Amino acid sequence: MADRPAVLPKDLAANPVLARWIRVGPDGRIDIRVGKVELGQGILTALAQLAADELGADLADIRMRPADTAEGPDEGVTAGSLSISTCGPALRAAAANVRALYVQAAARDWHVDPGTVTVHSGRITGPEGQRTSYGERAGQVDLEVPADPAVPTTTEVRFTGTDVPRLDLPDKVAGRPRYVQDIRLPGQVFARVLRPPSPGAELLEVDAAAAGERITLVRDGSFLAVAGPDEAEVLRAAGRVGAAAVWAERDTLPDEDDLDGFLRAGPHETIPVADDAADEGSGTAAPVEGRRLRATYRRPFVAHASMAPSCAVAVWHDDGRVDVWSHSQGIGNLARAIAGALAKDPATVHVRHAEGAGCYGHNAADDAAFDAVLVARALPGTPVQVLWSRPDELAWAPFSSAMTADVEAVVDAAGRLGSWTYDLFSQGHNGRPGYAGVSGLLAATTLAEPAVHPAPVDPPPANGGGSTRNALPGYDLPNRRVTAHRLTETPLRSSAMRSLGAHFNVFAIESFLDEAAAVAGADPLEFRLAHLSDPRGRRVLELAAAAAGWGRDVADGTGLGLGYARYKGTGAWCAVVAEVEAETEIRVRRLWTAVDVGRAVNPDGVRNQIEGGAVQATSWTVLERVRFDRRRITSTTWESYPILPFSRVPEVSVEIAPDDGHPSVGAGEAAQGPTAGAIANALAAAVGVRVRDLPLTSEALVHAIERTP
Repeated sequence: MADRPAVLPKDLAANPVLARWIRVGPDGRIDIRVGKVELGQGILTALAQLAADELGADLADIRMRPADTAEGPDEGVTAGSLSISTCGPALRAAAANVRALYVQAAARDWHVDPGTVTVHSGRITGPEGQRTSYGERAGQVDLEVPADPAVPTTTEVRFTGTDVPRLDLPDKVAGRPRYVQDIRLPGQVFARVLRPPSPGAELLEVDAAAAGERITLVRDGSFLAVAGPDEAEVLRAAGRVGAAAVWAERDTLPDEDDLDGFLRAGPHETIPVADDAADEGSGTAAPVEGRRLRATYRRPFVAHASMAPSCAVAVWHDDGRVDVWSHSQGIGNLARAIAGALAKDPATVHVRHAEGAGCYGHNAADDAAFDAVLVARALPGTPVQVLWSRPDELAWAPFSSAMTADVEAVVDAAGRLGSWTYDLFSQGHNGRPGYAGVSGLLAATTLAEPAVHPAPVDPPPANGGGSTRNALPGYDLPNRRVTAHRLTETPLRSSAMRSLGAHFNVFAIESFLDEAAAVAGADPLEFRLAHLSDPRGRRVLELAAAAAGWGRDVADGTGLGLGYARYKGTGAWCAVVAEVEAETEIRVRRLWTAVDVGRAVNPDGVRNQIEGGAVQATSWTVLERVRFDRRRITSTTWESYPILPFSRVPEVSVEIAPDDGHPSVGAGEAAQGPTAGAIANALAAAVGVRVRDLPLTSEALVHAIERTP
């Protein structure tokens, strides 16, 4: 029986006009626009599957169009592994409405009951063999109408739940132009922004003559750029102008070797996450008898390290309208931020999404877009492309915050955890456009009338939090007190990166659980199961353990380790077993993962997301660290900021748990934390020493050995 929602799904209720989502052409092709964007995660393929099933159309007739502030719905930011769970229901309901309107129109013409009309492969068929199609009736059905919440969605599916090939991959494999970097508009010029040498630096002098002929030099305060029709010539001009520019610099950055002290020094916003004693009204927890454990875990700043630097194209028209092409995660937010930074009417800023090569959260896409707008303002009517350099990308895009956690627990006489205390120190994880009521755009802080941006904030708990994401263990633990301390003043820019605080929090929690299991004399798997009543959590742990052959003998210098979490406490359940070898170097050999995402719209897409997340988390966990001195970011090349090379990529297997009728939840960020915890625990099993500081390098291992009593 079909599902009849009492109200419209949230994203459709906010954008109820059907034509914002779906348009039908006379050729039978159906254009779909959603507010979620393709970031390489394959989301448009999965959404096309849902739309095709609801419309009764062939997948080949579905065209997924890029998100567009003027043409499509505004669904906020594509983040949090929420696209399937939020956009999916909205698109299904919109498509069901469109199908119903076409069926009703045909039924009226045929004088039949709409319930006797069927739709298959885009063909609309009546009870006596009457035939029409979406294409034949295009233009006859008005879609400029609001969706009706009473229209049911279908339970008959052809594409949902199948391994449909990614719609975006053929162009990428064949090398056809698809990315924002490939855009070429008539009369387009190329521009490069000359970043300050360090945060807070002020431009004192610039030699305009150094730019050379055919080069336009753009300056607004400490914002400096060069533009011209020949990209190679622009690059050379940027080098000359940069070499001649004079900047005033000062030391603003913390001690890289004492990030723990930097994060603890404050000032802080204290964020209570859980306090069982206070909830019970006692105010203080009753003392628990047993062995008390304490440990501190740390993580440095981490960079996005996208494969291609950020890029954008902008045109500033003579009438003040602005067109922008950007690989932003939130084009509506970006349009409003650009308008706010330049005191413009938001209706005059039109942003279209164009794919970028790699996005793991709030990288420099929005900043590059604002750069392009600033240069375009100086060249009205001329399309301007701004492409960041690799050093700029690694130094100036927002980082994922360094984090520190103090964990304390008591293991009672029965070998169970009797209390749990967790104190977390971090910068905020949200500096996206529009955060804290400011634009959040990098160049806005360098203009002659500079914007002042406060320290990054955190998303609200209803959106999964930021620093606190997965800080509350998903186990059955008594006497919990979990508190976060967010730094409210910082010279280092941080914002959302894949999984936000969950990567570190799950690393710390899962590491400490293994330490507690050792004190209790328990097997790590059995210890977790003894503290976990959630049947879906238990299932993924058991699936991953069975796949890895948990409990088997391994070679000397090799260890197996477990990690588990339910992402945000509301998303996918994921468990990982890692096999780590630590002989001459630390090498992650294999990762066995199990995930429960409810209904998997595209199982192959789920596997891709879990595999990619596990590999990226491996790189963060064993290798990546932003380096800096007291003035400048110094890890600005692949040599100084290495990421996991192909030669060190572990073998990854993924088992998807049966959905058992549960609704879909996202997969994109579920593996990050469990992978980190599993690797840390496997390393400890391999060498008999616990390394609590990320990344888990040979140097960190030696340091841990030296500190071990």
